Amino acid sequence: MLGATHDQSPNITAGDHASYMRLALSLATKSPPKPTNYRVGAVLVDTATNEILATGYTLELPGNTHAEQCCIEKLARKHAVAATHLGDILPDDVTLYTTVEPCSQRLSGNMPCVDRILAVGKHHIRTVYVGVQEPDTFVSGNSSRRKLEDAGIQVCLVGGLEKDILAVATAGHETSSS
Repeated sequence: MLGATHDQSPNITAGDHASYMRLALSLATKSPPKPTNYRVGAVLVDTATNEILATGYTLELPGNTHAEQCCIEKLARKHAVAATHLGDILPDDVTLYTTVEPCSQRLSGNMPCVDRILAVGKHHIRTVYVGVQEPDTFVSGNSSRRKLEDAGIQVCLVGGLEKDILAVATAGHETSSS
């Protein structure tokens, strides 16, 4: 099990999904605007203790990294284990908050975030809260919700921030004028 070195989240009450989503959105704003990716933020939380295990945002780490990938890689580095072995040390009930639905396909050829989530936390990540479904800009027909639910992971939409999330996510994208 993980030790007591996690980040405390004293200003966010356990189960306050909107506040955790706002935290994820604040992380997304740290990602550089680019026309080739969404700016996404993610937060992994130990549900039982309300401790933040890891945070991440798009392009936080070197390479073409996604927010969920950064969370997973940072947590693995913190505990000196391979990301594929995080399941050995994760608490039994972890929640993932991500501003945009995890990707189900990567045009870069990298592992999709949904597959990373399943590889790491199939028996630990019990719920994924998303701010918006992935727009069809890069890949249409995202199947991550179905894959997560088929694995027994609940997927819930946190409403109310969609406009802000999409504005941040798509910063740097060209817009077509009518």
